[in-house]
Amino acid sequence: MKPYPSIMGTFKNPAWVFRASFVLFFFLGSGLFPMDWPSPTGIITRNFGWNDEGLPHLGVSFVNSGPISAAAEGELLFQRRESDRASRLPSPLGSWTALDHGDGLISIYSRFDDGSAPRLSERIGRGAFLGESGISGWSSQNGIYFQLFDRRERRWINPSMIVTSPDTRPPLIHSVRLRNSNGQIIDPAAAGSLSQGLYVIIVNANDTRLSPADPPLAPYRIICILNGSEAGSLNFETYSARDGSLMVNRNGLVPVRQIFTPFPAYEIAELWFSRGQTTLEIIALDINGNSRNIIYRFMVE
Repeated sequence: MKPYPSIMGTFKNPAWVFRASFVLFFFLGSGLFPMDWPSPTGIITRNFGWNDEGLPHLGVSFVNSGPISAAAEGELLFQRRESDRASRLPSPLGSWTALDHGDGLISIYSRFDDGSAPRLSERIGRGAFLGESGISGWSSQNGIYFQLFDRRERRWINPSMIVTSPDTRPPLIHSVRLRNSNGQIIDPAAAGSLSQGLYVIIVNANDTRLSPADPPLAPYRIICILNGSEAGSLNFETYSARDGSLMVNRNGLVPVRQIFTPFPAYEIAELWFSRGQTTLEIIALDINGNSRNIIYRFMVE
């Protein structure tokens, strides 16, 4: 089982309101301007929130060859080469660099080509060369792994909240399933009626990006509407470390293993279905506010 890489050693647009508030608060608190992608020409293959075989992706992975640059101005916090056997820090990152941007925010650039990283000065300018993309750590193809970590709050931050990419296509909802208290999996599209009780809502959705040829990514938010009212929401803004466990925000903090275990789907809510005609709506949103929804109607007996 893979450990989580850590430098600690070891309505349709409600998302826009939350995102704008979060980013405004974040920038006012830290004094930072929006960041740049460390690999502007790289192809994003995995993003924050991607269900990686039952575990969450903690940053953004790029496939590319070429230079990697600092996303924003900062101070050098740590630099490690994979060939440095004296270091006891976790090896999944390979060759990596961490920059401190103030107020606890750290940017992490990993899986460099081992010998490409220069000896860096204490102060790093925005866009400064950090190394060449490569294959080191737990990587099988040429690229870079980029993460943002808040040391004060002990949480990983979705980089797309600060560095956005053009995206005009809405997410796709591949399937919605209900799991009852007996563990039975039910397709709501085929169910004419259901028994009253508690159901887990499991959704397989992804973001489609600009072109159908682009790798699918995780959505930014998945919302569950029951009889016209929001009853559940899974948000990919941050992951928080609590008592040795990694938590994600689903109407409060929930262990990620619970949410990501139904790979490749997500467990987005637990809802009580009362007797009567019931309408269930699922909405998937990307970081740019594009949305797609699907509606089911059935009788609860």
